[in-house]
Amino acid sequence: MENILKIENIEKYYGSKSSLTKAIDNISFSVSEGEFVAIMGASGSGKTTLLNCISTIDKVTSGHIYVNDLDITKLKGNNLNKFRREELGFIFQDFNLLDTLTSYENIALSLAILNIKYKEIDERIKKVSKELNITNVLNKYPYQMSGGEKQRVASARAIITNPKLVLADEPTGALDSKSSKMLLEKLSYLNKEYNSTILMVTHDAFTASYANRVIFIKDGKIFSEIHKSGTRKEFFDKIIDVVTILGGDLNDAL
Repeated sequence: MENILKIENIEKYYGSKSSLTKAIDNISFSVSEGEFVAIMGASGSGKTTLLNCISTIDKVTSGHIYVNDLDITKLKGNNLNKFRREELGFIFQDFNLLDTLTSYENIALSLAILNIKYKEIDERIKKVSKELNITNVLNKYPYQMSGGEKQRVASARAIITNPKLVLADEPTGALDSKSSKMLLEKLSYLNKEYNSTILMVTHDAFTASYANRVIFIKDGKIFSEIHKSGTRKEFFDKIIDVVTILGGDLNDAL
């Protein structure tokens, strides 16, 4: 299968010469088209820094990141903006919806920026809103919706442009258990039915169990990775086993 994402020997340092912190220490891995991959690690392990580098929010100190064979570490200016608009979808923990726009308008905005015609925008929104069970909130503003509804709207906005890669940063972090489960089932559906490639950072073993592969990071390095086999419950148990090896209580360590 084709690699959508390829990470080659990336390192990330913060601070000055007198006080350097290595947040990412020579990490390499790849994500194939249609994969659903979770990244787990303790607070300060480098998982969020890694996601920020892949999303081009942050820059690597050394190494290369390729998305569809394009070296995004070399992109600047308009080329970088074009890449973000057309190739990436983002799902944030705090939703990042615009309060002055309805759900429909929040989702439509990413398509309007790409100069998609209104008729196609409308067709795409109707289709994705049905799949994510948000048809009934399309005319509502963010303050009128529950956390679960807002996160599903944010997910719709992330995938509506058919991006090569969807990046999710703690997507269930602000949700209750019922809303979390619903969102994860929808992400799993999109991964299977639309072959969406998803890379998700999470501290939660239950959330990670919806992925097909989990990469564990410790002290800026890849500690281990496991692939799903059997049921999701069996995969969850495998995740817990690795967490135990990492040491500490799950809620504290991850």
